Amino acid sequence: MTERPPLHLFGVGQDTSNAAAPIAAAFDPQAFDPGRLTQARRLSGMTKAALAAQIGVSGAAVSQWEARTSPPRADHLSCLADALDVPVEFFAVGRPFAQLDGSSAHFRSLRSTRASQRAKAVAFVEQAWELTYALEKHVQFPAVDLPGFLPEDIEDHQPATPAAAARALRARWGLGAGPVPHLVRTMEMHGIVTTMVPFAGTDTPTIDAFSTSRMPRPLVVLTPDRGSDVYWHRFTAAHELGHLILHRDAAPGDPEQEREADAFAAEFLTPADQIREDLPVRVDFKALEQISHEWGVSLKSLIYRSRELGTISDASARRAYQRLNNLYELGIIAADPVTNYPGEVPSLLNKAFELAETNGTLTMAGLAREMRWRLPRLRLLLGHPDQRPVLRLV
Repeated sequence: MTERPPLHLFGVGQDTSNAAAPIAAAFDPQAFDPGRLTQARRLSGMTKAALAAQIGVSGAAVSQWEARTSPPRADHLSCLADALDVPVEFFAVGRPFAQLDGSSAHFRSLRSTRASQRAKAVAFVEQAWELTYALEKHVQFPAVDLPGFLPEDIEDHQPATPAAAARALRARWGLGAGPVPHLVRTMEMHGIVTTMVPFAGTDTPTIDAFSTSRMPRPLVVLTPDRGSDVYWHRFTAAHELGHLILHRDAAPGDPEQEREADAFAAEFLTPADQIREDLPVRVDFKALEQISHEWGVSLKSLIYRSRELGTISDASARRAYQRLNNLYELGIIAADPVTNYPGEVPSLLNKAFELAETNGTLTMAGLAREMRWRLPRLRLLLGHPDQRPVLRLV
């Protein structure tokens, strides 16, 4: 196997997993990592009070455990593991742990996302990075190629507008003229870790897509509900790519940032100087549908782009939106799922695992032990759906 180059963790704790021993019944308080308890609790969506009630202790006790004021007893640790659906060893120190501040992630639906849901999403990103780090010890990932992301790649001149930034990135990535055929695969090929799994169960659609560039690798989280329409999904991915380019050091939540990310996505997917000549001068749904398939963008996006570029009037755009909504309601226009387009389904983490497994350096069970996760959790993050039939007792 090719010797792995060192991974610079930018201040993240170093890997000492070989030295860390599983937590035993005679629990050493120094072996307990309070950050792991916080992460597992947030992933479960539990408050400290709810967790305390489930294991029969006071809320103050859980607060003390997470604040490192005092560690839990061995019997409490076992109860925590059961309540949070993790192995007892999950709470051990010694593994790389990149903690992410929730204010460092750009949520597409920030205002409608509850604080507990954002905490769950942030904890998921932490685990996605841990999995990436573990896999990079076995497989060489694509280098990160994102303007301004690496310290040695900070550009002196930032593009003046989101559209200019989109054009600059298309040129940097050598995309040439015309549509971007495999957007998610293109992002992954340039070192951006992308996932699309139901990481928060039924809460996932409410959380919606988000991204962060505050980890050692940029990470974009897409949600399966958006995957029901490949065009919606592609625009969402390009929107999050815009955040990574435009708002690395900006505090998220500003509506103007969302508008800028939309402007970036529109120009990245449909450059104005290329799409303008294709757009009809009046609303023609047959022509727009052909353009939609060619460029990989939705009809709604094309109507907006036509109004934005002045090929149709505001009044024509309003009538077009109404007609489009009717066509969707009648089922004349149906969504095309992303599963029909492999180049739009994230595969970087799963492909990395498969390559390591093929080379004989890693197994699913071995990786789960290294991560101190249960196998279902590992399969979820790798994008392996549980295809077992559901047993229902009537």
